[in-house]
Amino acid sequence: MRPGAGAQQVLLRLRGRVSQEGEALDVIVLILNKAVHFCTLRGAVLGLLCCIYVSTLHENDLWFSNIKEVEREISFRTECGLYYSYYKQMLKAPSIQQGLYELIHDNTTESKRTINILQRMNIYQEVFLSILYRILHIQTYLEPIYFYIYTVFALQTVYVIALFITSWVLSDSWLAGALSGVWYILNRVDTTRVEFTISLRENWSIPFFALQVAAITCYLRPQLKPIHQRVVLWLVFVSTFCFCLTWQFNQFVLLVQALIIFTLDCLDFFTVVSLYLMQVLSLLLVWLLQFCNSMILGSLVLSFIVSALFIKHFQTGLKTGGFVIRVGKLALHTLLVLTLTFTINYSAKKILQLKSDEHIFKFIKAKFGLGATRDFDASLYLCEEAFGLLPLDTFERLAGTVLLYPYLCTLSVLFILLLLVALSNLSTNGSGQACREREDRTFRMRPDVAYNLLHTVFFGLLAFSTMRMKYLWTGHMCAFAAFGVCGKEVWSLYLRVLHCNTRTMMRLIRYSVPIVILAFLYYKFWPRMMEEISELREFYDPDTMELMEWIRLKTPKRAVFAGSMQLLAGIKLCTGRVLTNHPHYEDQALRERTRQVYQIYARQSAEAVHNELGSVGADYIVLEDSICYERRHSRGCRLRDLLDLANGHIMDGPGENEPDLISASHPRFCEAIKTDMPPYSTLFTRVFKNKTFHVYKLKKLKKKKQS
Repeated sequence: MRPGAGAQQVLLRLRGRVSQEGEALDVIVLILNKAVHFCTLRGAVLGLLCCIYVSTLHENDLWFSNIKEVEREISFRTECGLYYSYYKQMLKAPSIQQGLYELIHDNTTESKRTINILQRMNIYQEVFLSILYRILHIQTYLEPIYFYIYTVFALQTVYVIALFITSWVLSDSWLAGALSGVWYILNRVDTTRVEFTISLRENWSIPFFALQVAAITCYLRPQLKPIHQRVVLWLVFVSTFCFCLTWQFNQFVLLVQALIIFTLDCLDFFTVVSLYLMQVLSLLLVWLLQFCNSMILGSLVLSFIVSALFIKHFQTGLKTGGFVIRVGKLALHTLLVLTLTFTINYSAKKILQLKSDEHIFKFIKAKFGLGATRDFDASLYLCEEAFGLLPLDTFERLAGTVLLYPYLCTLSVLFILLLLVALSNLSTNGSGQACREREDRTFRMRPDVAYNLLHTVFFGLLAFSTMRMKYLWTGHMCAFAAFGVCGKEVWSLYLRVLHCNTRTMMRLIRYSVPIVILAFLYYKFWPRMMEEISELREFYDPDTMELMEWIRLKTPKRAVFAGSMQLLAGIKLCTGRVLTNHPHYEDQALRERTRQVYQIYARQSAEAVHNELGSVGADYIVLEDSICYERRHSRGCRLRDLLDLANGHIMDGPGENEPDLISASHPRFCEAIKTDMPPYSTLFTRVFKNKTFHVYKLKKLKKKKQS
């Protein structure tokens, strides 16, 4: 045998073995890729079904394809009409550059003012869609309004896919993704209201928020490779940025999320600097795009993140010592972070002279009995059902779809486990030996599971306190409950208690239970869904349509209209007339102006109302009987009652009044003006009337000669 022949044979054998292992590895990767595509395809199919479902409901409810354009626009109620009007305005502009210029120098949204709409409102989605509609050259195939609503409905596909991914990553089962998607669709009443409030900012932003949660869940997966972490972290950034850009309340949602991350960091579940940085970078980029909107710099979430990172940098020994010492350190750490947060936030608002979000804090203080209950802005929110406590019938509906029971079981078991793991973490001193002991414990909790658990707890508490915030909770609730049904964590604890925790039993339960639930949901709800889809209605609002047609044909194009915020948004969309006020309430000067205009429903003299309306440049006022004689709210929450309380006047109707309130010296303006007697006939002329609306034109008074 030649020298080295044996070594060559060994090398050949090793190469053969390596090539075989490489081929096996390629097969495994191929199988995994096919499994990913298989599961992702099912998520996309569920998302498309949800999109088609809500689109069909919207069409059937309004008969949208067969009504007039003005009726379609009227269907965009309240602030929805205001946001859609900018999409329409961009399409009507001679060019994209001219459209952007008109938005940046807008003088039709608020009379006697030129404002930057891109700075004040989150309407980049309307701008982007209008530009996309122009450059795609699809005008002959698709009307602008359909391009808009179909895009919003398509975001529901993104939402369902995000829930699918979250539950799938948590449970390692595509059945969990399917179950979360089905639950989301069946609980449509409580998970979304997109089919009748299309343009609301939350319908644009919450799908991106769900995508961000899915990305964070992937990022926190144990043993994730660095290259994969970087890719997922970029996805976290992109989804957070899109979420922040499309909703003005992004800072409050991110604050809750930052508190979740802070809590898990303190309890030693993971390190969070990268997630904090993604939040900060997203907010700062939105700040730049919104022309340095001071409301973002003065947000609590920015102050909190800066404080948390600053204190964390100097408290290097936070995770060392015994249980009592660590609890004391955490208490001191939390106190320092909160103190520095409020100090920075207070200083920033003083320096920036920021008062845009003070109405939200007034509302929160009044809600918990810490502030004045007569404040008009706070009362306006408190009296709306959407800002009240979560109704109990919500849980009846969630229980009817078998969502509530597995959710509560998963939540209770994992929350107890979280407390045990947190106590165990606090009992260690952070040394290498302690870390090895932590890995050998009986009870453990993955970081991604811990995050989603606290996410559903924190946003559940937010939903309990404010019903409108339930849409941030119920969608994730579907993914979390599906994880509980299909995941190993909860079932392993149950089977361990029953002393039958075998691989076969685990596999049997994880696959049989979700299939049984899906079969039950199909049997119970499929006929109802088919009946719901087949039910046909038609949009009918002749009084509002008559008003819009009259304004469009009988008034000057630069005429200024005053009235309720909700109606004026529709007037801007349908007629393009100038407004005195509108529903986008995140500006102190606008809130003052709204209260000024709303004196038309208070007990004020004709001269006082005329002066108030003249100061904001109003030419016409639109009075609504549904507000003047309101019965929808109880006494004390009617708009006229809120105005009476703010003015210090006794409220209408039987009931108690506070002792410091006095009787008004003038009748209610919206009632007295209908008598057409002086001084009302001297200052106002009725120019339009139907069963719902009364339009009056302000008479211009001659200036008295100076003596």
